[in-house]
Amino acid sequence: MTTSDLVGLRIKTVRRQRGLSQAQLAHPELSDSYISLIESGKRTPTPAVLELLAQKLDCSLSYLVNGVTAEQMEDLELSLGYARLALENGEVSEARTRFSELLANNNLTGLTALRQDAQFGLALATEADGDLSQAIVLLDRLLGDDLAPERRIEVTVALCRTYRTSERLTEAVEVGEQILGGAVRPVWSDLMVELGATLLAAYLDRGDLLRSRQFAAELLNAADTLGTPRSVVAANWNAALTALYTDHGEEALVFAERAMAVQTEHGEPRNTARMRLALAALMLRTRSQDVSTARDLMRRALGDMEQTSAGVVDVARCKIEIARAEIMAGNLDQTIVDAAEGLSLLPATAPSVGLEGDLLLSRAFGATGRFSEAREHIDRARDWLEPIPDARRTAGAWYATAETLELLGEGEEAVGAYQRALACAGL
Repeated sequence: MTTSDLVGLRIKTVRRQRGLSQAQLAHPELSDSYISLIESGKRTPTPAVLELLAQKLDCSLSYLVNGVTAEQMEDLELSLGYARLALENGEVSEARTRFSELLANNNLTGLTALRQDAQFGLALATEADGDLSQAIVLLDRLLGDDLAPERRIEVTVALCRTYRTSERLTEAVEVGEQILGGAVRPVWSDLMVELGATLLAAYLDRGDLLRSRQFAAELLNAADTLGTPRSVVAANWNAALTALYTDHGEEALVFAERAMAVQTEHGEPRNTARMRLALAALMLRTRSQDVSTARDLMRRALGDMEQTSAGVVDVARCKIEIARAEIMAGNLDQTIVDAAEGLSLLPATAPSVGLEGDLLLSRAFGATGRFSEAREHIDRARDWLEPIPDARRTAGAWYATAETLELLGEGEEAVGAYQRALACAGL
């Protein structure tokens, strides 16, 4: 049924409940034939007519328009607000439950915008809870709905990001390019730059370095034109990643620090914590002498994450990056504690993070002479790695695995892992 059909049916139902004829409802402002056309769905009443009919029928305008009373609408909006607040406060399981309960409410059926808000919220809560496969299902289903242009971009950003986190890089690129690679691209906006940044990260992970450099420059130009904090942060941060991947470490830090400065001043806490962690990880890779500074930034990021809606994958990644800083500082026992804590939180849908954690544990156990435990974790690292499609990042992971095997005295297996790294790199 169309919206006009539903509105007409509600008017007819309430009129009959009130014991009124069409002529009685129409008199004196309207004609009974006009009421008949409205009730049959052949005419769409203007807002003024709807308000008049609501007064004459002694019912709420909200009921005629949406099929719910004003009180029911208020309850729905309040429930949505509570669900969003739970997500913002990091109570992701609670948020997931609240969004699910809201979507089970029959009063939501005819409220398209409110229903889509709840569906998107449930998808984000599911992603934050580490259930990436289900988050992808929810986001993909929502994209099949009739979405407003801005909401469609928001959902595409989330879907591209979730595919990338799940190592489904081809799908991440495809979904991002549906908007950014189309014949008619929407004008640049904060959301479009954010989508571009997410797509750029997938290009980098897949090893498309030439495309990445070109696209990073395009995003920087778009952000400079917009001049908004959100676009500046997204463009500069991903320019930093591009510089890092193309072996321009100091240039990467310049872009990253610029993004961090703007994010700290204007950004919301969850993303600020994520960026602080990423900046610290970048420091470890480009300025190893600053390991103490990087570690302090990571621990600050972890504290912030635990107070926000950061998901379990974010928290697990943070603990594992802290473990990396500890092993670089020579603190092997603390490395083991932090990496193990990170892995204990990690869902099976984030293999690249799990791989890093098990590699660190293997090296730390090997360095302390606990070779059986070291062997157990290098085997787990390979279990994480095997299903991941070959790509530039996969080549680096196989190389790190080969180095770890070599440190453990597993020369023959190390050779096989080095060969796999070369194959992933196309050599």
